[in-house]
Amino acid sequence: MIHWPALALACVLLACGKETAPPPTGFSGVAALRHATTLMSFGPRIPGTDGWRRSGDWIVERMRETADTVFVQEWTHTLKAGSTIPQRNIIARFRPQAAERVLYVTHWDSRPLADRAGTAAERALPVPGANDNASGVGLLIALGELLKSTPPGVGVDFLFVDGEDWGNFDQMTDVLIGSTYFARNIPWPDYKPLFGVVWDMIGDRDLQIYQEINSVEQAPEVVQRVWSTAAGLGLSNVFIPEQKTPITDDHLPLLRAGLRVISVIDIDFPDHHKPTDTIDKISAESLQKVGDVAAALVLPRP
Repeated sequence: MIHWPALALACVLLACGKETAPPPTGFSGVAALRHATTLMSFGPRIPGTDGWRRSGDWIVERMRETADTVFVQEWTHTLKAGSTIPQRNIIARFRPQAAERVLYVTHWDSRPLADRAGTAAERALPVPGANDNASGVGLLIALGELLKSTPPGVGVDFLFVDGEDWGNFDQMTDVLIGSTYFARNIPWPDYKPLFGVVWDMIGDRDLQIYQEINSVEQAPEVVQRVWSTAAGLGLSNVFIPEQKTPITDDHLPLLRAGLRVISVIDIDFPDHHKPTDTIDKISAESLQKVGDVAAALVLPRP
């Protein structure tokens, strides 16, 4: 005989075989997905467009609600072809007076052309940019909400860079624009964070993040720190402790500037640089897992 109230209670407590203990850090993947969805509602975030302007203003507003200090780097970038585009890096600081600091980076722009699409008509379309990289923006905004209520154990700097996805990665022209600008115009003298992480394409439903080769070669201790933290949270099935292909990402200009920054990215996302990179391709569950790692790296240890 089955006692249904008892079974219902057991399902609530154990999710009928799945643990439903509170997240280990207090980070909310649901909030991160909600923020990513709001960002997507403004349309493609192509520099100079209305969607880009509204998106940047919204990020600034959200960070002013949580961070201690928020400011913007604005400049005009001259493209290889000779024309110009406006650019805007958004910087938010938690515990700005703390000497020991961590740098978290994510790009907030989206790609103007879907160059990896299957047809010429699709390749002429903009990339909506849900996983690339509304996922990273949603992650940091939700993390900011957590850090407001639970101050980090170190100073934390959020850097939302522009122009990562504008140009030609094969020729390395007009890409990584915002991170390159920041690396050449660091707003604090002698800035040397303990470590830094670029969060890029971290919300796809089939999430598997391998150790990126440039990161392993140039900042191995940061890779070890991040993957060990993930292992401690039981996430080695997501943060795979194996090396995989070198990736051109926003960590490269920062590494060249002497900052110990790695890229955390799931490069095998099947809708990468395609018009199908839409909000249904990312999940709160994936954002929860990455957000727990991001939070655990900076929160005070219990």
